[in-house]
Amino acid sequence: MSGRGTVPGVRPDERRSADDGGSTRIVVTVCTHRRNDPLHRLLLALERNLATIPAGHEVGVVVVDDNDDGRAREVCDRHAEAFTLGLHYRQAGTGNISVARNIGLDVALERSEWVAMTDDDCEPVDTWLSSYIDVQRATGATALTGPCYLQPPPGSPRWLTDQPFLHDGQFRLADREVVERAATNNSFLQSAFFLERPWLRFDPDLGVIGGEDMAFFGRARAAGLDIRFSDKSSVTGHETSERCTFRQQLRSKFWLGNTEYVTNEYLGGRARIRWLMISGRRFLR
Repeated sequence: MSGRGTVPGVRPDERRSADDGGSTRIVVTVCTHRRNDPLHRLLLALERNLATIPAGHEVGVVVVDDNDDGRAREVCDRHAEAFTLGLHYRQAGTGNISVARNIGLDVALERSEWVAMTDDDCEPVDTWLSSYIDVQRATGATALTGPCYLQPPPGSPRWLTDQPFLHDGQFRLADREVVERAATNNSFLQSAFFLERPWLRFDPDLGVIGGEDMAFFGRARAAGLDIRFSDKSSVTGHETSERCTFRQQLRSKFWLGNTEYVTNEYLGGRARIRWLMISGRRFLR
């Protein structure tokens, strides 16, 4: 399948801004693990995006299957002919999300001027890519990110939505505002920036403990990446019933805090005593 609809690699000096009026290639990359049905929903949403992007833009997809049995291949086969730049299937199966993300990023960089990222349990709005294009044209940014609104399944406990349990880690910013970090569940990156910095990839040492995305964007911003917020480029993150228990919410908050601390140490940020104070305030809240 990876050969269907593929195009030759594009040299860095051939890459164009999203506002130059010429043909622009966009490749969406997504890693998947044990989520065939959500992956199918995501690919359908990407197909709907094809109807809203400006003329002259071409779209492809890279799916990195982190299942050791390759179970996502049959889903990809169903969508193989939908995208002008093809659907490129790769299998990782390592259980290390950084390895999978790097595979997807490198395949996408070879084929595009812009790389969009999202997760297999997300569903972008139909104008996801076109909104990114609009904001990039207006700002000249080398990267953009948008909101991810978490949606619990029907029948979930009321306290989950009555209180802001699903708001942690969410961006609440004005459109086109400068952002300190982006999210792998919803981002839009200039390929040339990362092709010129081949050392700037996801760290495999963080791929099994978490924080690889925060570290990646933290290092990229330190290297000069200009990140802007695109309010209309939203995705819905579909939560499962297993994630919507009080026990799982406690576990999720602990994981998020641990990830932030690990990333802070990795990037050389706040002092440990400052993190103790932040943790105390969050716990009391």
